[in-house]
Amino acid sequence: MTKLSVNVNKIATLRNTRDIGIPSPLRAARLCLLAGAHGITVHPRPDQRHIRPTDVNEIAELLSEFPKAEYNIEGNPFFDEFLRHCERTRPAQCTLVPDSLEQSTSDHGWNLDTAGERLGPLIAELKRYGCRVSLFLDPRPEQVPLARDLGADRIELYTAPFAEAFEHGPLSSVFDSYRLTAEAARRSGLGVNAGHDLSLDNLPLLIRQIPHVAEVSIGHALIAEALEFGLPETVRRYLRVLEMSDLCRF
Repeated sequence: MTKLSVNVNKIATLRNTRDIGIPSPLRAARLCLLAGAHGITVHPRPDQRHIRPTDVNEIAELLSEFPKAEYNIEGNPFFDEFLRHCERTRPAQCTLVPDSLEQSTSDHGWNLDTAGERLGPLIAELKRYGCRVSLFLDPRPEQVPLARDLGADRIELYTAPFAEAFEHGPLSSVFDSYRLTAEAARRSGLGVNAGHDLSLDNLPLLIRQIPHVAEVSIGHALIAEALEFGLPETVRRYLRVLEMSDLCRF
């Protein structure tokens, strides 16, 4: 079954609008894990616009109570703070994302032709910490061998273009690029993750059509849907979607 990692950044964003500690990303993470989520994702940024260093540490401690769940820390490894977070907490997975301080959210994958030389030593450092390393990529099959050669273990497909096509079309050409990239990753011995703008509406189609997705990381839509269904129930709905969509592949 494709695994679900819940990104709790949006909980932290709301918490940071007041200085009273609620809603708590730590409590939200616990509720998600108790509801069956396979992992928790955080994306700390240098400006601490949402996740703070204390959140990173506290959620790492929480994950020790759930030995089957995984901690995924994502961010730009060119910021020193990111490497320090990973060295201190030793997450199961580090997802490297080429975001800048000016971006409101991640909006593209790595160009490994230009960034590969700088990424290689950082990937090696993270693997010395015992972390699995995933590179955030656009659906471009030609980038996959470069990710393999840099020592990455997985790629994460940037799925905002898929979500946009799901809403407004056309889907056929978008699916081709995602499918070819996932197949290239499989041939290269890399795992495939996916994330960005995935929701209860569009996730079933993605899982049925894109082969070999090991994990999806979902935050914005999941937290929005939780306003309607409640956080534990929303997590359970995602798990049911993943289970049924995986079954439809075979």
